[in-house]
Amino acid sequence: MGLFQESYDVIVVGGGHAGGEAAAAAANMGSKTLLITMSLQNIAQMSCNPAMGGIAKGQIVREIDALGGYSGIVSDTSAIQFKMLNKSKGPAMWSPRTQNDRMRFAEDWRLMLEQTKNLDFYQEMVNGLLIENEKVLGIKTTLGVKIKGKAVVLTNGTFLNGLIHIGEKNFGGGRAGESAATGITEQLVDIGFDSGRMKTGTPPRVDGRSLDFSKMIEQPGDKSPEKFSYIDATKPLKKQRSCHMTYTSPDVHDLLREGFDRSPMFNGRIKSLGPRYCPSIEDKINRFADKERHQLFVEPEGWNTVEYYVNGFSTSLPEDVQYKALSSVVGFEKVKFFRPGYAIEYDYFPPTQLKHTLETKLVEGLYFAGQINGTTGYEEAASQGLMAGINASLKIQEKNEFTLKRNEAYIGVLIDDLITKGTEEPYRMFTSRAEYRTLLRQDNADLRLTPKAFELGIASEKRMRRMEEKHEQAKQFVQFFKTTSVKPEEANPVLESKKSSLMKQSDKMFKIFSRPNITIDDVRKFKTVEEYIQDNNLDNEMIEQTEIQVKYSGYIEKEKNNADKLNRLENVRIPKNFDYSKIKSMSFEAREKLKKIQPTTVSQASRISGVSPNDISVLLVYMGR
Repeated sequence: MGLFQESYDVIVVGGGHAGGEAAAAAANMGSKTLLITMSLQNIAQMSCNPAMGGIAKGQIVREIDALGGYSGIVSDTSAIQFKMLNKSKGPAMWSPRTQNDRMRFAEDWRLMLEQTKNLDFYQEMVNGLLIENEKVLGIKTTLGVKIKGKAVVLTNGTFLNGLIHIGEKNFGGGRAGESAATGITEQLVDIGFDSGRMKTGTPPRVDGRSLDFSKMIEQPGDKSPEKFSYIDATKPLKKQRSCHMTYTSPDVHDLLREGFDRSPMFNGRIKSLGPRYCPSIEDKINRFADKERHQLFVEPEGWNTVEYYVNGFSTSLPEDVQYKALSSVVGFEKVKFFRPGYAIEYDYFPPTQLKHTLETKLVEGLYFAGQINGTTGYEEAASQGLMAGINASLKIQEKNEFTLKRNEAYIGVLIDDLITKGTEEPYRMFTSRAEYRTLLRQDNADLRLTPKAFELGIASEKRMRRMEEKHEQAKQFVQFFKTTSVKPEEANPVLESKKSSLMKQSDKMFKIFSRPNITIDDVRKFKTVEEYIQDNNLDNEMIEQTEIQVKYSGYIEKEKNNADKLNRLENVRIPKNFDYSKIKSMSFEAREKLKKIQPTTVSQASRISGVSPNDISVLLVYMGR
């Protein structure tokens, strides 16, 4: 049986971050899976910056890892630098980030996928779907090949009718040097889908041999780096590569402004919306005209390559303008370009057309994941791919769907935001979007999600046992602080050095440790604490986990209670095909939005923009609550 007679359980279209996770998840859940992409050479390409994680995104990578996805493992095996961002703030804000070797990242991803059972590969452009009676039956390619599939996951990234802009020039493409994909948007719009256009941009890539790093500020990695994955197989870095920082200046801004009339963003050739939170350099100097300078991070693209990524200088200005302006940046006086920056416009489908499982409402068995849903970022894409792959598999196996609530994961916040609020501009995850961020920390993603992954069959027994062990050890260490006392003569010298009020009599260590300015390093100066750590062979992860449990127990408790209250509404389900037009006392806007989005629970309905608390009360009364 050759490829063309075969039929698959799940077909994943596109081999980026979303496609890779979708294919891995479906295959690991036992579905016969095909990953079809335009170029097998470019699987899991880092199209933009060579880095994973960062604020809120690092939490997502750890969640993907806890759920048995591959992004965390590959981020570790290909890392050249590790940093825990926001370490000066509370643990809800701590966010892991790696700089990665771009070539090794893609290679490691490909090799992991090739070692995944139940997964086939095929290289060709998909230009249409086989759909009958509002149900997907497979795909067809530009060569006219038809491949049957019970579920299809579309992860097209920036390739659907992609258009690349550099100054006055534009040409079709999905990424520099690769062609755009056509056919799918038109077919879906014919069926009744809404589509829109978005844009994103990328900066010039430059030759590190032409830069003067002595004029820049070195940005080394953490002194004792951690890692993303919870599995023992990946190891923290022993050596790291530094990034560097420099600044733009008023002169640089003036040189950039000279090209504005030739910029596709300002002369109206690009009509779509770009990411507000990762704006192009021309956007920045336009919007923040009062700022004299902006930071630029000069990031190496790998261990041995001389290619550098100029983070913060994303642009679609003509290449001569880019070159002139960048040569005026300190340290870039003799810069040589590998390639200029560019903007890319592409089709997306407003995500209010999806269910919580990422299955489309219009076509059964069809799932969308990644930038096709209007998100930006590798991590956001990967997490959607994972959830779509899991749910496509569950559907075929006729099992219950798998969704995550807002108090269970950043992934839950991301998907809920997309399908209830939609997005008019590329959506990026922030800690501020999560109302339960004290619960959704990067350190406890395994405690939150590994049991769920184990139940689904995508996390191993070993992973599960390791998580339980960590949980148990931290619990016992907290107990130790609650039951062990310390005498004033041992505690006071430490308290004095921290300008903390002294003790008059013995007291439980938990009480001292709970003081805001006392850290784990301070209490480790007590003999019994250090002995406990040594005797129980506790690693840094356990120690950190314990510190968070002691210091933040009050906040964590409070947030849990709030989440429980709201989850009661999460359990109030709205009947299928509920007729909102009958509720006359509800605002017209709320009726329209509810009809369009078809929320499944009252809690979800309450988060739709344009639906007020009053509308929710009316709905509850109407439903006889």
